Amino acid sequence: MSNGDDIYRLLQQHLDRQAVGFPAVGSGADIRLLRRLFTPEEAGIALHMSYRPAPTAVIADKSAPDVSEGQTSSLLNSMFNKGAIGWKKKDGIDHWHVMPLVVGMYEAQDGDPSTAFLEDADAYMKTMGFAKSFLSVKPSQMRTIPINKVITAEHRVAGYDHIRAIVASSPGPFVVLKCICRESKALRNTPCAKTSRQETCLVMGDMAAMVLRRKHCREVSRDEVLAILQMNEDDGLVLQPANYERPEFVCSCCGCCCGMLSFQKFLPRPVDFWTSNFQAEVDADRCSGCGACVDRCQVNAVSLTGPSGEARINVNRCIGCGVCVPTCPSEAMRLKKKEAEAVPPATEEDLHEEIMRNKKGAADQLKMLLKAGAKMKQ
Repeated sequence: MSNGDDIYRLLQQHLDRQAVGFPAVGSGADIRLLRRLFTPEEAGIALHMSYRPAPTAVIADKSAPDVSEGQTSSLLNSMFNKGAIGWKKKDGIDHWHVMPLVVGMYEAQDGDPSTAFLEDADAYMKTMGFAKSFLSVKPSQMRTIPINKVITAEHRVAGYDHIRAIVASSPGPFVVLKCICRESKALRNTPCAKTSRQETCLVMGDMAAMVLRRKHCREVSRDEVLAILQMNEDDGLVLQPANYERPEFVCSCCGCCCGMLSFQKFLPRPVDFWTSNFQAEVDADRCSGCGACVDRCQVNAVSLTGPSGEARINVNRCIGCGVCVPTCPSEAMRLKKKEAEAVPPATEEDLHEEIMRNKKGAADQLKMLLKAGAKMKQ
């Protein structure tokens, strides 16, 4: 490792100690990514930051005497504008924090992500080191909630599992973004098979204020958010918000482009690694075996393998999104609530604190990944 890499290796190790890790990989993709996001001076400041938001003055105190508060403020703003760190306003004071690659720095390339960054990120996210770190996060950073058309009175759906209630309770502002996963796929000439629309990602509240500060988005009204959600649901996209009670972003994911669902499709038992309070079931007597649900499912959880060719649900794969339900011509598909309800942490900070408490060591991460791999071979 060259002397020029020293500061980036220190930063990689520092980020790996945060709630959601950033492990070293043999290919060097970890250092290449950090070089694209941080100058050496910025990396030195980031070493004094954590996932817990802190004011500029506190970060400057930790960085002194090497860097003045004015220089610290300038470097923080530079990192923020590149999507390398997060920002939020607390009691009228700027607070800053480091972010994981996912969900965080990758999604924050929301203006015009460079092809080089996307290639390095893709190379890094395909490594075993990233996979075992990502899959060991408990609770999951994101969860799956059902689309609106499948929510009925009998479900007694809590507010955190009802996307329209989440939007209604948000103070705003609201923004819509292009999906970076679909942008990345399009650059490789593999456009999304589920939707031709680019603006599908929705952000609200403090996170929307953060994105608006970078001016990389389009601000929309609450009604426009609901209209976009409806189009996303009609296209069969899976709703995956942040895993806390009042999430500030909602991804609308497809199995062909999106990183989250790609992980879910890779695993033999996605339910072991994701959070959802619902699962699909089939009324075999009503099912005509048309296969509409098979085409609609984004995680390969439905197959026509019943005794008479009717649909069957693999409950180890079903993530309870409900996209298979509204297009079933015989109304044989329905969503049911699981007996044990997963209640998300209250806030983003609470989520990261819980992840930190549950953080597994490298040995446990490797065991988990080997277990998942063994199941894939069965």
